[in-house]
Amino acid sequence: MVANKCFVFLLSGIWLGILCGVFLLSPSFAAAAQHVAVHPHSSSLETDEQATIREILDMERQARDASLHRDADFSQRTLADDYVAITPLGQITTKQETVSARKSAQLRYDAINVSDMVVRVYGDTAVVTARADVKGHQLGEDFSGPYRYTRVWVRHTGHWRAVSYQATVTQ
Repeated sequence: MVANKCFVFLLSGIWLGILCGVFLLSPSFAAAAQHVAVHPHSSSLETDEQATIREILDMERQARDASLHRDADFSQRTLADDYVAITPLGQITTKQETVSARKSAQLRYDAINVSDMVVRVYGDTAVVTARADVKGHQLGEDFSGPYRYTRVWVRHTGHWRAVSYQATVTQ
C-alpha cells in the first residue's frame, strides 16, 4: 500500500567517519517529495500501525531539522546508548562519535533528495529504508552521491530511539 502523502527525508552523517541517517517530513519540500510505501505486503493498516508510522515520520522530520542546524542535543536524546552506524566504507560509528561530530560542525549538507522510502513496523520496532541523492562536505571533502540506507527505530519506555543505521554508496 502506498500512502497518499508525500515525504522528504534528509540523510545526515560524516563520510569517511560517520554516516548516520536523519530525516525530515516538511511541507516546504513538497515539490521534491516522493511517495512513501508503508508495510507494502498488507492490504490495510491497523490504527496502531498508522499511528506508529506517523510517529516515525515525525522523528524523521525532527532529525532532519536537527541535521540542518547541527543540533547535537537531538542526537544525544534520540540515539540509543548502544547505537551503531555502519558507514559506506564499513566503519562502525557510535552514539558518542555521532554527537561529537555534530558538536564540531565538521559536516555540511547542501542538498538531499530521498526516494523509494519504505517504513515497516514490527510492534515496537520500525525499519526505514530509502535511496538518497546527497550533496555535502565533511572537512572540505565532497561526499556527494547516491546512497541506499536502512535505519532501525525501537520504542523503549514510550520513546523512539534509533538503534542502528547503515548506508551504502550506489551507482
